[in-house]
Amino acid sequence: MAFKLTDLPYADSALDPAVSAETLSYHHGKHHQAYVDKTNKAIEGTGHADKSLEEVIAAARGNDQGLFNNSAQAWNHGFYWHSMAAEEGSISDELQAMIDKAFGSTDELKKKLAERGAGHFRLWLIGGPNMGGKSTFLRQNALILLLAQAGSFVPAEAARIGIADRLFSRVGASDNLARGETWKYSS
Repeated sequence: MAFKLTDLPYADSALDPAVSAETLSYHHGKHHQAYVDKTNKAIEGTGHADKSLEEVIAAARGNDQGLFNNSAQAWNHGFYWHSMAAEEGSISDELQAMIDKAFGSTDELKKKLAERGAGHFRLWLIGGPNMGGKSTFLRQNALILLLAQAGSFVPAEAARIGIADRLFSRVGASDNLARGETWKYSS
């Protein structure tokens, strides 16, 4: 099965001004497409041709660096597009109940996060109305930290990444972790 470029879940201009239509169109239509095309070319006629993208990534890891890089980047970009939303959402009742049970309230959760971060220069709490592009920065840094600590490829010429014992990041717009649901690449 050949993989295809995932459709954006919103219009090209939906993330303006944080991400311009021109930037989104270029990165989705050209950059992401290139990873999909290179992955398809690499698996054509192989035992990987009928696997899901996640299975291709797992099989390529440690065995075929080129296929691993391209297939993983195809997945990463698909996840990235679906981790942003054109409109600000709200906390589901189910997640709010979990926060209330664990912390008493959302304000208490924020207070605990601030307390835990005091004196630790590595804790970044970034927020604001509709995140204003800050979620992109936060998500990229969270992914880089996770990749580095898992011993995976980090897309940088050089990086000084310390060990972190906790990571708090905004969950993707299409995720519902309270129900164990997360985004999956559709081919």
